[in-house]
Amino acid sequence: MRFTIRPLTETDAVAVASWRYPAPYDVYDVPEDPSLEDELFDPDRWGVSYFAVDDAEAGDLVGFYELVASDPDPDRGFVPEVEIGLGLRPDLTGRALGSGFVEAGLAFSRERWHPRLFALDVFPWNERAIRCYEHVGFERGEVYVRRFASGNEVTFLRMTRPA
Repeated sequence: MRFTIRPLTETDAVAVASWRYPAPYDVYDVPEDPSLEDELFDPDRWGVSYFAVDDAEAGDLVGFYELVASDPDPDRGFVPEVEIGLGLRPDLTGRALGSGFVEAGLAFSRERWHPRLFALDVFPWNERAIRCYEHVGFERGEVYVRRFASGNEVTFLRMTRPA
C-alpha cells in the first residue's frame, strides 16, 4: 500500500476517535486517553502536528500521525528531533503494513523538518509494534514511567533512530 499524507480534518478526527482495537491493544482507543482526544479535535494542530494518512490508490483514511518537531536550529536549517505518534486503522493492523506506514511518516518528516533524530514511545509489552519499529531502524532505549495530569502513571519504552 502506498500512503498519502495531508493535514487532519474534523471528519478524520471523528473517524479516528471511533476506531476500536481488540484487546490488549484497546489501550490505544482514543477515549482511553482524554488528552489525545483533546489534541485530535484541536483544529490549531491539524497540519501542524496532526496529519491524516490515506491509501494513495483508494483515497481511504488508513491512519494518522502526530509529529512534533523540537525547536529548530535556524543557523543549520534542521530540527534536532521529531517525536512520532501514530495510529493505523484497526482492521489494517497485523497485515504487514506497519513498516511501510512508519517509513512514510519518517520520509514526510525528513522532507518537512530535516531532523537529526526520530523518537517515539511505545508500551514495553507491545512486542508487535516494537518489532516493526526495530525493522525500520529504531533502537530500544530507556523504560520510564510518565505521570499524566489525570494522575495516571504509564510505563513506556523510548525508541530512537537517526533520521
